[in-house]
Amino acid sequence: MDVNGGEMRKNPTLICAPLMADSIDKMVTLMAKAKATTADLVEIRLDSLKNFNPFEDLNVLIKQSPLPTLFTYRPVWEGGQYDGDEKKRLDVLRLAMELGADYIDVELKVAHEFIKSIGGKKPEKIKVIVSSHNYQSTPSVVELGNLVVKIQSTGADIVKIATTAIDITDVARIFQITVHSQVPIIGLVMGERGLISRILCTKFGGYLTFGTLEGGVVSAPGQPTINDLLNLYNFRQLGPDTKVYGIIGKPVGHSKSPMLYNEAFKSAGFNGVFVHLLVDDLEMFLQTYSSTDFAGFSCTIPHKETAVKCCDEVDPVAKSIGAVNCIIRRQSDGKLFGCNTDYIGAISAIEDGLQAGYNMSSAAGSPLAGKLFVVIGAGGAGKALAYGAKQKGARVVIANRTYERARELADVIGGDALSLDDLARFHPEDGMILANTTSIGMQPNIDQTPMPKDALKYYSLVFDAVYTPKITRLLREAKETGATIVSGLEMFIGQAYEQFERFTGLPAPKEQFRRTMSKY
Repeated sequence: MDVNGGEMRKNPTLICAPLMADSIDKMVTLMAKAKATTADLVEIRLDSLKNFNPFEDLNVLIKQSPLPTLFTYRPVWEGGQYDGDEKKRLDVLRLAMELGADYIDVELKVAHEFIKSIGGKKPEKIKVIVSSHNYQSTPSVVELGNLVVKIQSTGADIVKIATTAIDITDVARIFQITVHSQVPIIGLVMGERGLISRILCTKFGGYLTFGTLEGGVVSAPGQPTINDLLNLYNFRQLGPDTKVYGIIGKPVGHSKSPMLYNEAFKSAGFNGVFVHLLVDDLEMFLQTYSSTDFAGFSCTIPHKETAVKCCDEVDPVAKSIGAVNCIIRRQSDGKLFGCNTDYIGAISAIEDGLQAGYNMSSAAGSPLAGKLFVVIGAGGAGKALAYGAKQKGARVVIANRTYERARELADVIGGDALSLDDLARFHPEDGMILANTTSIGMQPNIDQTPMPKDALKYYSLVFDAVYTPKITRLLREAKETGATIVSGLEMFIGQAYEQFERFTGLPAPKEQFRRTMSKY
């Protein structure tokens, strides 16, 4: 087992840094950067170079590289930048091989001829990767299996298949191919819906993954940074037995849950990884990833209500709310259990805010009792807050863009309904409580607010479930009008305590959660 960065590796999957630069000097600088990140090898994209003198430049790159080298000279017809003579291109790859490259990447279309042409001249140490890229979709398992056989038949040392995810369930087919492969295989799925392929290849036995030196500079869509692979996902610590958890949503990239849980998993020595899951169809996702290795999920907008229908068993509270934000897959029989930890997190954060604002003792029952509690939004989080406030003795009013949805929820929990347009003029009393549960004001739309500032003076406390940014426009303006404000971060941390305990069976590291979130 390799020791890297002072930690034992639990998997042999390599991290490769793809390098794209227009000059040799820049390439050499990037190589040093890659070495500093503890990447295992570099992919040199020769097609990104502007002026390229093969003999002398390849010599420099191979001699100067502090890491093993993989040379790729990707032509336009396979998604690259090289648009010249094909014979010249293949001559360059042969030359790289003779000068001491560790790997070369050859496209399937030309691999048979190329490998035949090198015959017995192939140096002992070099490995030839034969690659196939599909920028449209991910074929069926049968087609992928045939593709592997076809690539193998060229004489490839390593099979590389890159496909595109139209849906996150596409990735499952690549996992299936990877885990059953008898040959070294790189199986990656491009695009945001394919991100898990780049992290969980450690679990399913992929030969390598690509990680970029910095965010935004990618050689294929959806690549994570090396820093995220190592420090956010604990890449070196993942293995065949690692349990997979994740946040299911759409959008989901903004979620800080992976930072929170992965850090806590690592500290607790818990063999799990927590990933972003961009899911379009919840039912299809849960049916596809049905093994007990996919052990638990946090559920966010817009899937909380659908989740109730997708679980085999639902906690009574979650059932009355009509929303599930936490799904656990029972290890004994693979059945799905749904519960709701949202309302606990939000309501206790609001109670704490009220107690601090009025110096009340917590002995006197809930500070919410008898208060007028206005909830903006009738989705999963809105339902949870309305239910929780009602339980604590508040009088609840639901405001929603479409009045019908507000009315529906109000009838179920026993409260009043308004359309969002009428809310600004709603002022039956002072000292009301306002809770926004919509995504209005969430990044990137940080200049939006569900409520004009002058209407906020009727409220003594304002809560916003949005926590990216931490202080939304709504909260900033509420503070300026003198209200106590409670950030969505408080709800986020509160609901995460209970989820962590349900995921791991271990006590939640509350102090650590606060520390992690204070960094953001």
